Amino acid sequence: MNKLIVSLLLTLGITGVAHAAGDARAGQTKIAVCGACHGADGNSPVPNFPKLAGQGERYLAKQMHDIKDGKRTVLEMTGLLANSSDQDIADLAAYFAGQKGSVGAADPKLVARGEKLFRGGDLSKGLPACAGCHAPNGTGNAAAGFPHLSGQYAQYTAKQLTDFRREDAGRANDGDAMTMRTIARKLSDEDIAALSSYIEGLH
Repeated sequence: MNKLIVSLLLTLGITGVAHAAGDARAGQTKIAVCGACHGADGNSPVPNFPKLAGQGERYLAKQMHDIKDGKRTVLEMTGLLANSSDQDIADLAAYFAGQKGSVGAADPKLVARGEKLFRGGDLSKGLPACAGCHAPNGTGNAAAGFPHLSGQYAQYTAKQLTDFRREDAGRANDGDAMTMRTIARKLSDEDIAALSSYIEGLH
């Protein structure tokens, strides 16, 4: 029993060392390339690039590692992280996580449907509420690695949900991605439009 406990502690210790702690101040000195598309403060000026400001550190680091390692395909990011160390990625994640995200506005015609799906899901489709993982106000769950959605561009969110409906969504085949694929397959185009619009105005 003692050997088992020692083994677990060693494993946890090794795992903890493997993940570099991010330094937001250092991250700010490394954002020149990122800022061109995502904005210097992580609030992208154009809707086809996601806002990174206020996003969870764990989520950001995982996405950057997945892109760097080829587990997630983002054409616009091809090669941009190739020379980034684990520490660089941790620093960038820490910097963007500490920034304040901007919020847009939802289309008033889509709010009711979007809010119903986000907060309550759709039992008839077996669709869970988005708020269950991403929080009622869309701030996500940073500790669990569930992304912050509030204020994200509707265009970007709609593209991600549409991609998740495809078998090959260009993402790592991990539990989170598989969960989102299962959920997205139950969404109609109208559902995606309503949810994406609602999320852009959510705060």
